[in-house]
Amino acid sequence: MSAFDEIRPPEPELIEDCVHCGFCLPTCPTYVLWGEETDSPRGRIVLMRAAHEEGTELVAAQVDAWDYCLGCMACVTACPSGVQYDKLIEDTRAQVERNFDRPLADRLWRRALFELFPHPGRLRVLAPFAALQHALPLEPITRRSARLRELTRLAPRTSIRSALRQLPEQTTGGGARRGRVGFLQGCVQRVFFGDVNQATVAVLAAEGFDVYAPKLPRCCGALQLHSGVDEEARALAKATIDAFEDCEVVVVNAAGCGSAMKDYGHLFRDDPVWSDRALAFSAKVRDVAEHLAAHEPAARRHPLHLTVAYHDSCHLAHAQGIRAQPRALLTAIPGLELREPDEWEICCGSAGVYNLLEPEPAAALGRRKAENLLATGARMIVAGNPGCALQIAAHARALGHELPVKHPIELVHASIANRAL
Repeated sequence: MSAFDEIRPPEPELIEDCVHCGFCLPTCPTYVLWGEETDSPRGRIVLMRAAHEEGTELVAAQVDAWDYCLGCMACVTACPSGVQYDKLIEDTRAQVERNFDRPLADRLWRRALFELFPHPGRLRVLAPFAALQHALPLEPITRRSARLRELTRLAPRTSIRSALRQLPEQTTGGGARRGRVGFLQGCVQRVFFGDVNQATVAVLAAEGFDVYAPKLPRCCGALQLHSGVDEEARALAKATIDAFEDCEVVVVNAAGCGSAMKDYGHLFRDDPVWSDRALAFSAKVRDVAEHLAAHEPAARRHPLHLTVAYHDSCHLAHAQGIRAQPRALLTAIPGLELREPDEWEICCGSAGVYNLLEPEPAAALGRRKAENLLATGARMIVAGNPGCALQIAAHARALGHELPVKHPIELVHASIANRAL
């Protein structure tokens, strides 16, 4: 017996790929903050190896080290040995959630987050209160809880009309037809970033693609998968595969969702019924920038005279390896100037629900990212993930700057529609 059970533990063969060279260290957000070996990827891998040893059990120090990991996968990009840390940390977190007894308050907080964010219907009910709370004196309520303070600070300022807006299930492409794509609406994305979804469908249609955007699934399971809530992630993944299995391509505009959907093959690697289906599905998933960059533009781009800074979402740049495509879409817009911030590879601190679970390091990283983006002198930030958008906007605001944070597809849509942002 070891600290890990037999349900998909982190694979020893993948653990042994790490040669402890240290190339990951300067790209790891928590190592950059604290300089502690246990808060680095290779240090966490050592703890995984130890947990495999006979007679061991999970202890708080191990769990803390894994909890502090943002799952940003910058180490995957930096590693010369090809260590698949993404798979290792996801499997480890599932082990923790099954086999470690967290304090009651921590368990209740985590449960509350997963009872809320992956449920668009519940988010819609709360949307008016999320917008209103910015004008309310909540400091006496949140004073004693860093997590509650972070939740209220990050709450999006979304109109009720936008939160309630519904996409049509079928949208017919214009011009010469170039194919049919499925489109995942997402959970947080459809409620708080409905304009991004509207822009995504409009651009795909303008480029000649018919778009199938079903209301279900409500969520792809990304938040749960990246947090170790294994069985819920698997149930939502099955629903997602079922919904889009007949589509040739499945387009997604949230980096965290795309990363999870492309990882379904690993999630179902031991399932004789779903393994092949999951692999086939993952092979069809494309980030919207990835999909559009693979086709010559059909719709005319009009000028947008903007200076923007592009933020690399970790689950787009590191987990999916997509960096050039969003930049290609943006630089194809006449009149747009693209600027690059320092430390592009360092996470902004959002990382799914990380900023609601570990608010102190998340806030330090959020300030660092906002300062680097503001230093570019850009008037707008562009980011391909909803969590990043909320995190960056909140920390720019805390630094005294009300900078808009837009998705790349919103700029492409504005250029095609010939309208200002």
